This record gives sequence, structure tokens and C-alpha cells, in this order.
Amino acid sequence: MRYLLTLFAILSIAIVSFSQKKQSFIGAGNNQGISVSSSNSAKLYEGEFTASDENTINGEGLIAKKIEAARFLSQATFGANPELVQTVADIGIEKWLTKQFNTPASNLSKSIQEVYTICFDLHLERGRDSISYPTRPQAYQLDYAWWDMTIRGDDLLRQRMAYALSEILVISTESNIGGYGLAMANYYDILLSNAFGNYRDILGEISKHPAMGVYLSHLNNAKSNEDRNTFPDENFAREIMQLFSIGLNMLNDDGSLKLDNDGKAIPTYDNDDIKEFAKIFTGFGIGARKDGEEPEFWNSIYIADVTKPMLMHEDYHEEGPKYLLNGYTIPGGQTGVKDVEDALDHIFNHPNVGPFICLRLIQHFIKSNPTPGYIENVVKVFNNDGNDVRGNMQAVLKAILMHPEARDCEWISNAAQGKLKEPILRVTGFTRQFAGTSSYDKYWNYSYNLINDLDQHPLHSPTVFNFFNPFYSPNGPLGDADLMGPEFEIHDSRTSINFANHVYYWVEWEYLLVCRADDVPEGSDNVVPTDLSNLMTYAHDADVLLDHLDIYLCNGQMSDRTRGIIKETINKYDLTLSGAYSRIQLATYLILISPDFTILN
Repeated sequence: MRYLLTLFAILSIAIVSFSQKKQSFIGAGNNQGISVSSSNSAKLYEGEFTASDENTINGEGLIAKKIEAARFLSQATFGANPELVQTVADIGIEKWLTKQFNTPASNLSKSIQEVYTICFDLHLERGRDSISYPTRPQAYQLDYAWWDMTIRGDDLLRQRMAYALSEILVISTESNIGGYGLAMANYYDILLSNAFGNYRDILGEISKHPAMGVYLSHLNNAKSNEDRNTFPDENFAREIMQLFSIGLNMLNDDGSLKLDNDGKAIPTYDNDDIKEFAKIFTGFGIGARKDGEEPEFWNSIYIADVTKPMLMHEDYHEEGPKYLLNGYTIPGGQTGVKDVEDALDHIFNHPNVGPFICLRLIQHFIKSNPTPGYIENVVKVFNNDGNDVRGNMQAVLKAILMHPEARDCEWISNAAQGKLKEPILRVTGFTRQFAGTSSYDKYWNYSYNLINDLDQHPLHSPTVFNFFNPFYSPNGPLGDADLMGPEFEIHDSRTSINFANHVYYWVEWEYLLVCRADDVPEGSDNVVPTDLSNLMTYAHDADVLLDHLDIYLCNGQMSDRTRGIIKETINKYDLTLSGAYSRIQLATYLILISPDFTILN
């Protein structure tokens, strides 16, 4: 708390030891052999809070660890409640990371199938015909499954990593894959299961997934036919280089551009390279049919078992050698499967992959403008995790989260520190802390409002280039300082006002998550409400309330200016029951629309 509860304490020290290696000092938990007595232990709210004399030396009176844990969890998860913050404060960040690395992965495919079954059963209960119901899970059911998994799941770090990867290795329902919810879910499961695995495995699995095959059109991609003047589709061949691995220009390990003798950027590939890679990704058809029949090359995803990888049909695979990057040649006479594996190895081992991917992950988790040294340190881990393994994503993620630029307090005040939270992370951060209980016991949410109002929802990117450009620099102070602010590309006069309106609905009307009315039982509410009731304990004192909200919404970084404005405003309410709740609502609303919440430092 920012005000003092005065204790007239008499300390009797039984044992105080000092060593040259480590100093002990009062107030940091070094209380062995020390007893404390005081003239008074102040109490607030009829004993709800007690200023215990013991807390003056045992460390319990300090909140630095709690603030550190809250800030870390804002970076590493979709949001944390006070219980989780306390857990991390107690056991430490490294132990929590170890636990998370060993927590089993959620399964979005299983979740969407359960959602589909529930919705179908409700459809029948309402007396409707089964023939009028879709034969496979839809995009909105993918939304439901994602939200329920995100709010309920224990694999918090894994889920956040999978989401980060989904904004690099993009597929989207806003395309011809939109009606195939299970395919999308199964693709996302690749990112969940491999979140702490190896990037080479991720590249391999996403390249062969039918959802990616449809989205970037290398499913049913046939070899050249000069008589018909047809040639392999180049879409996936281009994007696996441009967006999924090496980018447009050669990079140093610190993320800076490599330049030629004329000081110009050096392209990583050209149009001829795209044509050669396009030959690699020919011959893929669906991997299995839902009816159990043997799949043929031209079979579409409509009849596919979308949980099975695509199958190589050699008759449709381009023969002959393929001339890839930097003079590397894949010889003719190989199988299509061997061609693909060799090409993926070739891409994966390109020196650009480390700096290209690591920069994007740092931007997602920690800050928009990492220093070259930060990037280089993480890239070194990508290139070699210490055990001669390249692409170890668990080691990379730990290096990102534990780097001094992510953890050391001195960086918080650096002008280039931090990032604008993506809209979805603002929503999940509040939801995971303040979601109430729905009458239908589900955390389902329909993406429509978030897409239309905030321009973002997981797996709904408008293009393969994600929701925003990682190099976007907005006009104003950031642009003038040549700093990047990727998320600002979807933060404008429309979306910023819409976000404030959403917050108003959460706080004033207690509408937090909303699904379709048809998808809940008769008599049930289709809304997951906001629950701010746990804040009533703190509402009688503006400082106490703001201290609490500062830790759990602003990671202890609420500015004096913001605090002063909110305190003066909420103190105008009386301390009746309704007045206390109005204090909570207004304080929460003002914090959520302030930069103290929306900017992650």
C-alpha cells in the first residue's frame, strides 16, 4: 500500500549474521532468529486487512515479487488472476516455467468436436431437422472452442506460444478454409503440441496439413503440363520463404540487414527461386477420406479426413532437379517425399531463420523494439541450444522471457521499451481475471464483434500477412524516433473508441463473453458475465482499491497522473453498497482504457 500504517515496533534481535558473500538486511525475509513485537497491529475493514508486526521484516509486507510475477504473466500468458500471481511470486519464475514446459497440451480438435456435438444436440432438442444442420464444425464453433480452452486450460505458456506462432504461420477462417472448423483446430494443435518442440518439425507439419494446403493452394498442386500451359502453383512456395522462415532480405544474427558493396539490402530469393520451390510442393492430395475409401489426387478437402496430413502422389509430382537457394540443388530421380524433406531441411538451416523468427517472437511476448543484442542472444540459442540442437523452441522461449530486457526493472523506463497489447490480449487479460460463471457452464465467445470492432480475433486474420506488419511504424513520436509499433496498425480512431465501448459493456452491463442464443439450452443466458464482486473488499478506500488494480491490471506501473485522476473521481462516490460498487466500476473502466493497462512495459 502506498500509505503507511505506523507501527511502533521494538525489535529484539537474537541472531544477525553477515558474510562477505551475502548481506542480510531487515525487510527482505531474512527473519531467522528475529522476534518482533509492537504496540499495535492496525486493522482495516473490520479486520479484513491487518498490518501485522511480523510483516515488517519477513518480506510479506513487500509487493515487489508480486508485481514482478504479474508483469511476467502479462508477457507469458493470456492473463493471470491473483492466485496465479501469488503462485509465481512464491515459487519463482524459473520453477513456474519448468512446470509449464511439462504441462500436457490442450487439444483444440477435441474441444471443437465437443462444441459441435453440444450445438447439434440443442438443434435437435428445438425440434429442428438434422438435414438443416452443417455436417462439420463451423468457424464460429472454432471460436467457442478456442475461448473455452483459453480460459480453462492449464497449459498457459504453451497456449500463448501457439498463439504467437499462429500469427507467424498464418491460416485463417476468412478464406476458403472458413467452413472447415475441425481442419483449423487440428492445424492449431500442431502449434500447441510443438510449441516447445523444434521449428523444423513445425515447418514440416504445417507444410503437409490440408488446412494450409487449401489456404495457400498447394493441395492438388500438379506438376507442369506444357501442352495445357499449366505450371505449379507458387503461393505456398513464396510464403514459406517470405513469411514462415527467411524473409525478404539477408539478415545478421542481430536482426540488422546485410548489405552489399553498394550499401543495398541483399534479397534472400528471387522469382526463379519461387518457381523452383513451387516444383517441390507438387503432388500433394488429401491424406485420407472420411468414408474410408482410398484418396485420389484430385479429391478435395470436402471429403477429406482433415486430421490426416496430405499424401504425396508421385505421378503428379514434378520430376527432375530443383535449383534452390545459394547454389543448393535437389537432384532428379528422388521421390516427392524426399524432395520435400530436403527442401525443408534446406530452408530450416538457412542463416536467416533465427533472426527472422526470433524477432517476431520477441515482439509478440516482450517488446516491439528489442535491441540488436537481445535479438542476437536469442538467435544464438535458436542456432544452438547448448546441446548442438538447432530450432529448440523451448530454449528459445525461455531465452526470450528470461533475458535482462524482459526481466530487469531498469529497462521499464527505457523510451523504447514495451509494446501495445493486441486487442485480443487485452480481452483475455481481463477475462481470465474477472470472468463470472455462465448459466451454461461454458466460456464461449462469438468472434463477430471483436473482428468488426477491434479488427482482431484468433485464426481470423484478413490475410496471410497477419493482422499487422511487424515493421509498422505509426505516425507521431514513434515514427519520428524510427521505432516500430506493429499493433498500432490496427489501433486507430475507430478501434480505440470501439475498445472503450467494449470495456463499458464489460464493466457497466457485465456482458463479457457472448455466444449465439441458439447454442445454449432454453432458459439459459448466452452471456458469460463480468464478476467484479471480489473487489468489494477493497472499495472502501480508494488507495487500497487502486493498489490492487495497479498490480493485477497495470503490473504495478500505474502512473501518478493516472492514479490521481482516478482517485479524485471515484472518491466522489459515497461508501454505501451501491456507491462502493460504482467506485469499482469506474476505477476498472478508467484503468482499462488508460495507457497504463494497454501498454505492456
